[in-house]
Amino acid sequence: MAGPRQQPPSSASAVAKLLLLLTLLPLSLALFAFLLQWRGGGIDDPISRWSPDESHKFPGMDSSPLATVGHSSSHSPDCTSLFGHSSTTSFPYFKDWKFNFQADLKPKICVTTSTSAGLEQILPWMFYHKVIGVSTFFLFVEGKAASPQVSKVLESIAGVKVIYRTKELEDQQAKSRIWNETWLSSFFYKPCNYELFVKQSLNMEMAIVMARDAGMDWILHLDTDELIHPAGAREYSLRQLLLDVPKNVDMVVFPNYESSIERDDVKEPFTEVSMFKKNYDHLTKDTYFGMYKESTRGNPNYFLTYGNGKSAARIQDHLRPNGAHRWHNYMKTPNEIKLEEAAVLHYTYSKFSDLTSRRDRCGCKPTKDDVKRCFMLEFDRAAFIIASTATEEEMLNWYREHVVWTDRALNLKLLRKGILTRIYAPMTIIQGLRESGIFGSIIASAQGSLSKDNFLASIESSNSSRASSSIKLDSRKIGRDRVSKTAVRKALDIDISSDESAVPPLSPPLIDEDAQNEE
Repeated sequence: MAGPRQQPPSSASAVAKLLLLLTLLPLSLALFAFLLQWRGGGIDDPISRWSPDESHKFPGMDSSPLATVGHSSSHSPDCTSLFGHSSTTSFPYFKDWKFNFQADLKPKICVTTSTSAGLEQILPWMFYHKVIGVSTFFLFVEGKAASPQVSKVLESIAGVKVIYRTKELEDQQAKSRIWNETWLSSFFYKPCNYELFVKQSLNMEMAIVMARDAGMDWILHLDTDELIHPAGAREYSLRQLLLDVPKNVDMVVFPNYESSIERDDVKEPFTEVSMFKKNYDHLTKDTYFGMYKESTRGNPNYFLTYGNGKSAARIQDHLRPNGAHRWHNYMKTPNEIKLEEAAVLHYTYSKFSDLTSRRDRCGCKPTKDDVKRCFMLEFDRAAFIIASTATEEEMLNWYREHVVWTDRALNLKLLRKGILTRIYAPMTIIQGLRESGIFGSIIASAQGSLSKDNFLASIESSNSSRASSSIKLDSRKIGRDRVSKTAVRKALDIDISSDESAVPPLSPPLIDEDAQNEE
């Protein structure tokens, strides 16, 4: 009978080694983790770049400028009090995040705009586009945007070029070749929206030159009530979106979505509006025309204003504007694509005050005949007449009926059909920027960088510039003193493909009433 089986000595040694290994393994992992987090030895921990410590703040966030922010609000209506600053930073940001993009980031994107808005609109608009990849801005400013309190802040921001509408600028634009070409001629010497359209085109022409000199790859023209929504890219980035565009494409068209406000007391559209009406190009034909009447709610068109989107153009030789919505080329027809998911969000008539502000910018008579000289789109004409002739109460009632979406049942129906959509990304980004305190910090930094003498000198200089520009010719008169070559071209019967007419703001497709009745 065999005796009890004995454990060999080598087995006991193996168990001891296993116990030792199990003891050393956690200690080794802990030591390895310590080495990874150790700041010495040249190891750069990427997580630490997100820490908002005292030594790495936004420009102007040191104690001296910020200590005066709360007290200065009563003196400057357009300063830091406009942007709420939270004591706790909820929006993560890099150390020294000044949005000063380096040359290795491709593609390099710039935006040009013509604006008279204040900081409360320009700063959120600008920094939102910086977040999604725009590195350079060419701002053609006048009115409030050209005031010292606003322009000095804009000039202090990295990647921003401010161009004032001075007599010198008007003289330079009066020499533009555009005045001797036919593609924009139908908009010359007309008031209000037509005059603005010509001015925007002239500014875009100058922006192309500046973009090329700055080494930009793409250029967009946007108004300060428009935000690019780069849906469809691998990340929420305009840079990524344009990086994926084939090399043979010259122009990218962003169909526009229109804000659909649900209240009549919106103050900050970028952070209060999340519902938008989708563009015809992003809907099926059956859905668009099937829900057309319910979507228009008695207004002249599907959209209140334009429906033909905005575009980005690749910087190349012979590029020129083709109105505020498109680009063209003097030597060829651009190869363009229309994006299937990305859009430009147009916050139009999103504030009740937009009715009177648009009225105050135009001196036309509030008659059906005269407004046709001043405005290209039917809703703009109707809004101008109401704002010029109605009482405050009548204006508000009209605004609620034609602009505000108060019928929740209809809203839900159109959301389910895909006519309306909810978009939260811009709201979240801008609210995060606001809570981080970056807007107030930039304003405080710009104010702190100017001594009293320099600030007074800047005001005097700005006033003198405006005085010189007050005697300038408006854009309806620019070029009238030049000899037009249009008639000569027609006489010689020269075929110039670059004279394709400018693309104006166009309404979306209209429903065919007769065809619908036959059905």
